[in-house]
Amino acid sequence: MALGPGESPGFLLWHATLRWQRDIAAALAPLDLTHVQFVLLACTWWLNGQDEHPNQLALARQAGTDVKMTSQVLRALEQKGLVEREVDPADTRAKRLRVTGAGAELAPRAIEAVEGVDARFFEPVARDQAVALLGRLAHPQP
Repeated sequence: MALGPGESPGFLLWHATLRWQRDIAAALAPLDLTHVQFVLLACTWWLNGQDEHPNQLALARQAGTDVKMTSQVLRALEQKGLVEREVDPADTRAKRLRVTGAGAELAPRAIEAVEGVDARFFEPVARDQAVALLGRLAHPQP
């Protein structure tokens, strides 16, 4: 017997994801950031805070984004004055990434906005349970 949509985990996940994405987009709109711009800015800011200056490939791996799309979004962040892409002296084909002063000021504000959305969205579920479940779904064990 086929399940109805309300009993389908995949269908429910789809709707939950859409709701969460709308909430994130609304929180980031006043900061003039898209969701993917936020993720790449926040990851760059965090890595820079760990004394790392990643290249675009390393950032894409950290963020879980497509390399080509990452490059395009980084250009937009660069045009906004939030990140700088510098030629890597060890590999002139690679670009090392660094947040600018404006990016370093915006990243924590954007993270706070997104964390607020997450707190409200996941409020019905205990944080450790949500992290455990989503970690298993995002990184299944072989």
